[in-house]
Amino acid sequence: MFVKAIFNHRILTLPVLGCMLLLGMAGCVSTTHVRPAVYPSLPKEMAKTSPLVEYDIGISDVLIVEAVQMVPKSPYRLQPLDGVSIRGYGLEDMEYGVNMDSRIPPDGVIALPPPVGAIKVTGLTCEEVSEMILKKISENSGLADTSSFGVSVSLLAVSGLQPIAGEHTVGADGRINLGIYGSVHVAGLTLAEAKEAIEFQLVEYLDSPNIAVDVFFYNSKYYYVIMEGAGYGDRLQQFPYTGNETVLDAIAGVNGMDRVSSKRVWIARSSPYGYGGSNILVVDWQGITAEAAYGTNYQLMPYDRIFIEEDKMVAWDTKLSKVIAPFERIMGFSLLGAQTATRFTGSVLKGGGNPSGYGGGRY
Repeated sequence: MFVKAIFNHRILTLPVLGCMLLLGMAGCVSTTHVRPAVYPSLPKEMAKTSPLVEYDIGISDVLIVEAVQMVPKSPYRLQPLDGVSIRGYGLEDMEYGVNMDSRIPPDGVIALPPPVGAIKVTGLTCEEVSEMILKKISENSGLADTSSFGVSVSLLAVSGLQPIAGEHTVGADGRINLGIYGSVHVAGLTLAEAKEAIEFQLVEYLDSPNIAVDVFFYNSKYYYVIMEGAGYGDRLQQFPYTGNETVLDAIAGVNGMDRVSSKRVWIARSSPYGYGGSNILVVDWQGITAEAAYGTNYQLMPYDRIFIEEDKMVAWDTKLSKVIAPFERIMGFSLLGAQTATRFTGSVLKGGGNPSGYGGGRY
């Protein structure tokens, strides 16, 4: 009976205590809407700017490289499947139709119209092929003087040229891979500097290479959205930075506020070079949503932290539940023990299981 009395006392006291704490906390929470300060000089929704004067390439960025001019370094010797252009001049009256574009067959033999015929060109330079054709024409025409006509051979396509056009991911070492042309360190460079560095690498293999470089995916710079969890664990999400995002864009990316979130939102922005702490930009959530006031819908910068504070009432409720839960569990066991002890008291046993004691004797 003593256990039962204690249990009854606790089970009545704890809910009352919880209600008193909740009422006390409710009295401490202010419902007054305070307008945060607006910084006119900072870029925001209707007054965006280019946050980065020149984008510096970082690790995990994906670059797209376009080959404007890729010509092998001289002297280049023709290979099977290369494309060549053959043009003759001064031969119009001699019926030597050598004007043609051709891809070199696997056997390396190009068939020119008669009377020149087939010639093997693989392993020769364009100049050597031109001289060979002129020699054939001279021999077949019987003209020793070839100063009045000529043949030019130029390279149209190179079958064995390593393609570099396409997407290139900046590796953990800050380099991009160019295949047989090696690798180039581009992390920390601007696009103009990366173009120069890549062309400098290619000039060892190609004649006056010319390429174009741009960023295909921005993966090296991020901003973060942190949602305080009110005792259930904070949630953190990372988003790639492209330079166009605002606070609303970031929160839309996490599908809006959570049920445990309050309306207090701010940006924590590091000072340049990491010195001097951080700057806190408080966001007027009601203003930028219900009232379309963009004054605090700031444009984000790389590595910004958008912090969404928890609802204090929900947080205190969670903490109170964590405190009460062990006692409720203990009381549950106490109740079970008290009921079991009452069930098996002597008076119950005398009555054959009937607590009143009647009907259990002999007739």
